[in-house]
Amino acid sequence: MIEVEIVGVRVEMPSNQPLVLLKEVDGDRHIPIWIGTAEATAIALAQQGVVPPRPLTHDLLVNVVMALGRAIVRVNITSVIDSVFYAQLVFDDGTTVGSRSSDAIALAQRVGCRIFADEEVVDDAGVRITESDDDESATPTPVEENEQELRRFRQFLDGVEPEDFDN
Repeated sequence: MIEVEIVGVRVEMPSNQPLVLLKEVDGDRHIPIWIGTAEATAIALAQQGVVPPRPLTHDLLVNVVMALGRAIVRVNITSVIDSVFYAQLVFDDGTTVGSRSSDAIALAQRVGCRIFADEEVVDDAGVRITESDDDESATPTPVEENEQELRRFRQFLDGVEPEDFDN
C-alpha cells in the first residue's frame, strides 16, 4: 500500500463533474477520481473545517461508529475496475468494510485517518503531472506547494475527459 493525500476537490467544466485528486505522499503520481456532487461537497466541507448545524450523512456515520466504541483508523483504496474506484474502511479492531472511494475519503477527512492506495491502483490510475513553471525554483511553503500542485493539475485537466481514464 502507498500512502496518499488529498490535493484538492474540483468541479470540471463543461461537464460539471466533480473530481478529487489524491497524490502519493512519497512520490509524484496523482490519482484523479471522478466523484458525485454530494461526496465532493462532503469532502470539501471537511477540508475547510466546516461543521454543519446538523450532521450530514458522513458525520452521522462517524457518530455511529464512535457511539459503538469503534474508530476508523485508515482508508484503503483497493482497486479500480472499469474506471470505478473501490475502497475499504479499516477499524481499530481490524474489521474492514467495503466502501465507495468517495465516501471513504469523506470519512477519512472527518476522522483524520491516513489514506492508502494499493500499488496496482497507483500504477493503473496514477498520472504524473510535470513541472511547467520555471519561476518556481525557490523552496515553496506548504501552502504555495499545494497551490502549485493544483495549478499543474488544472493545466493537465484542460485536455482530459473522464473517458480518458477508461482501461
